[in-house]
Amino acid sequence: MTAVEAEAGRLKEEADEPGWEVDPDDEWGVAVITTVGRQLKLRREAVGMRAAEFGRVVGYGEDMIYKIEGGKRIPRQEFLDKADEVLDAGGLIAAAWEDVKKVRYPKKVRALGKLEARAVEIAVYQSNSINGLLQTPEHARAVIGAAQPPYSPDDVERMVAARIARRTVFERDPAPALSFVLEEGVMRRPIGGTMVWRQQLEPLLEVGRLHNVVLQVMPMNCETHSGTDGTIEVLKFADGTAVGRADGEFNGRPTSDPKQLRILELQYGTIRAQALSPRESLAFIEQLLGET
Repeated sequence: MTAVEAEAGRLKEEADEPGWEVDPDDEWGVAVITTVGRQLKLRREAVGMRAAEFGRVVGYGEDMIYKIEGGKRIPRQEFLDKADEVLDAGGLIAAAWEDVKKVRYPKKVRALGKLEARAVEIAVYQSNSINGLLQTPEHARAVIGAAQPPYSPDDVERMVAARIARRTVFERDPAPALSFVLEEGVMRRPIGGTMVWRQQLEPLLEVGRLHNVVLQVMPMNCETHSGTDGTIEVLKFADGTAVGRADGEFNGRPTSDPKQLRILELQYGTIRAQALSPRESLAFIEQLLGET
């Protein structure tokens, strides 16, 4: 097999991967992908290439080319780069990735990602799972895949990719202040099996040691627990505004009302005081790793 054939085979496998379908309910996403597909088709026809011929060159099947051009399939960055080269587009097709990547993930996750990208402070108490910002791909796949009724394989992969994309919050400069409180019971549940769970606990230790992160564990033997109503999230922004939500307050809806935010901050502060200290929490995770 030649290098060209190997590359074509790799691209075809990537094209067939789940999670790259367009959500028909995402109007902005549909508009972006449809526009990119139309421009790609016009460029292909302008150079006199049939879809089948173009597909052979870039390593995609003819049917997949029609799906991308018809706005039914989200193109990968590697495909756009290859198409730009084959069609001699001078970077115009490759540049479309800047728009495509913004609609790669579900619109609800994009909205959350935008808030997290702006936040200078993020505080989260998670009652029934590891927070999405802290999940590894394998753990996220196990959690999402366990839902009932089950998601389709395409939806699972799309949701996993979206969840992992949010982790860019840890790469920001300047770094935001991040605070997490996790339940001991959740920490002891080996979702996905022992190996997947170890691979989840080990990164938690790394994150908990970052200078801008405070990671705490709520112990099961805590006699007073102010977080039994569920998840609490508070995000603060550089302009002094904030947004928060809690399962047990305001019907679970996001709020930016100062009075309601003070209630959430009071609840979160109390939960932090009841939890193990950051040092004790890291020691607890190390102990769990030693037990698995």
